[in-house]
Amino acid sequence: MMIEREVIIEGGGPAGAACAWRLKQYQFSPLILEKSNFPRAKPCAGWLTPKVFELLETDPTNYPFGLTHFNSFKISLLGIKFRLSTHQYAIRRIEFDSWLIDRADVEVRQHQVRKIEKTSSGYTIDGLFHTKFLIGAGGTRCPVRQNFFKRIPSHQSDRLIIAKEEEFRYPIKDKDCHLWFFENGLPGYAWYVPKMDGYVNVGIGASASGLKKKEKTLNAYWNQLVEDLATAKIVNDHPYQPLGYSYYLREASQPPQIDNAFLIGDALGLATRDMGEGIAPAIESGLLAADAIIHNKKYSTCSIPRFSFPSLIRLRS
Repeated sequence: MMIEREVIIEGGGPAGAACAWRLKQYQFSPLILEKSNFPRAKPCAGWLTPKVFELLETDPTNYPFGLTHFNSFKISLLGIKFRLSTHQYAIRRIEFDSWLIDRADVEVRQHQVRKIEKTSSGYTIDGLFHTKFLIGAGGTRCPVRQNFFKRIPSHQSDRLIIAKEEEFRYPIKDKDCHLWFFENGLPGYAWYVPKMDGYVNVGIGASASGLKKKEKTLNAYWNQLVEDLATAKIVNDHPYQPLGYSYYLREASQPPQIDNAFLIGDALGLATRDMGEGIAPAIESGLLAADAIIHNKKYSTCSIPRFSFPSLIRLRS
């Protein structure tokens, strides 16, 4: 028997959960299809700007899990070192994503979407689900984008970022957040983020086209980062097992909506062009898509900032 819902969201990450939460506020009953069980691990440095809590109509004091606050970052830019005043938070995605989806309080089914067909009345998913509005929130390889947006020119190759990182428990020796930009010729940046409950996140991200031009692999830069962390005695005795992933930086050419199919978050490619920040743009796009459905208006992501640094350096008021 076909399961009918007015709105189906493919993907339960921050974009999909935020979209569902807003729809639920206006008496919609969306269904989220998510391939993984929650809580689920997600490689991510986990930076949050204060804007995230504003978008979610809450306050950092109401967040029930570990939340690290940073008044400043230690920056190395082409070897030039300085401290940048900031007002940022860091979360663990395994906690944050579960909190968002629980907060949405909508139906979630574990299902990996494989085949989507457009019908006269909407969209049929794997012969099991039917919906009028289809929201693609499935990340870089989102099946909604692959099915209905592939005839549009694909994401530009110079916007592709490949990354490697690991989050693990460690006796924290340095409570500062470190960012290394273009270190050792890296076409990107690396990070060390201490978090609550004894966790740290170590990672590196780089332009795929930049790596190709340099004829150097991301793994080579990762090995250099590990060596540098050990030399600085920040992390020097950990058996790393990093995870790899990819995403796209913000671009203007990809339409966010075709008929009643919408793309949000990393499925659309909204990470900021300077820092690759994805959580705030993902949440904002989910809310905008929901508002477009609720109020029967055009869905646009033009209001979402393309760069992180203006909000990154906003001082605490």
